[in-house]
Amino acid sequence: MPFPLERPRRLRATPALRGLVAERHLDPQQLVLPVFVKEGLDAPRPVASLPGVVQHSLASVVDAASEAVEAGVGGIMLFGVPAVRDARGSAADDEDGVLNVALRAVADAVGDRTVVMADLCLDEFTDHGHCGVLVQDGPRAGEVDNDATLERYTATALAQAAAGAGLLGLSGMMDGQVGAVRRALDDAGRQDVVLLAYAAKYASAFYGPFRDAVESTLVGDRRTYQQDPANRREALREVRLDVAEGADVVMVKPALPYLDVLSDVAASVDVPVWAYQVSGELAMVEAAAANGWVDRERTILETLTSIHRAGAGAVLTYWAVEAARWLRRG
Repeated sequence: MPFPLERPRRLRATPALRGLVAERHLDPQQLVLPVFVKEGLDAPRPVASLPGVVQHSLASVVDAASEAVEAGVGGIMLFGVPAVRDARGSAADDEDGVLNVALRAVADAVGDRTVVMADLCLDEFTDHGHCGVLVQDGPRAGEVDNDATLERYTATALAQAAAGAGLLGLSGMMDGQVGAVRRALDDAGRQDVVLLAYAAKYASAFYGPFRDAVESTLVGDRRTYQQDPANRREALREVRLDVAEGADVVMVKPALPYLDVLSDVAASVDVPVWAYQVSGELAMVEAAAANGWVDRERTILETLTSIHRAGAGAVLTYWAVEAARWLRRG
């Protein structure tokens, strides 16, 4: 007697049945909200190229953090936009710098109800817009000085930890950055601070709106230290180095254009793997939705599910609060 014809559609018949057999369930706690706080603002200021995203004042960033907590979002990542920049990014480790002041305010407001995170890089704070200190003289003048940059990163890490950040996002793609920061924190008795390594961060065209949000002064590109979009295997090397140096979590950035890399990384390491749904990804969906070309809510949730399906345990996304509310609604 022949086997009966397979009928996989039986498992898709009702919402309840689809939910019961779903292989992935995205949860609000798996979302992290990136926020920008700008020195000197009295009220939030919209970012034109990032619909729905603002530069926050010190007061409004606390409100945004509280809103994220209420929505059940797992974490909030702060980026600073200082009033004054210089060649070494001095505002990054200044205890009175905008990012460190904001970290203290947010940490005081939300406590342990969500994870307070800080972007640890210099690009928002330097007058040249690069992620590190530049060589001043000689044939390498104008290049990013890796080891001098590590010194700035360690000072910034200590300042951010003191300000209340429980997790530091090392986004600069300098060689040895994780090991240098881990040693500095441990030597200062801050073994409690979690390190998120942007281990596979690509020199992507999708960062444009982000640079508007932080008012980047960058001229040129970051291809000498961010990864080449053509390279897939290289990401695994970067990830393994960061894990060996003490990274607690590793990240792939951007997310959607690099789902293959994300899948590779998730299959290769035994630490949590996250992904960053970057500004250009948001801008594309928002533009298409504004023109009526896609269903906005369905598209946002589908993109987040695809990133989660590819292996991300958590996703940094500017839609975190909105998506969390949709997920809780069911």
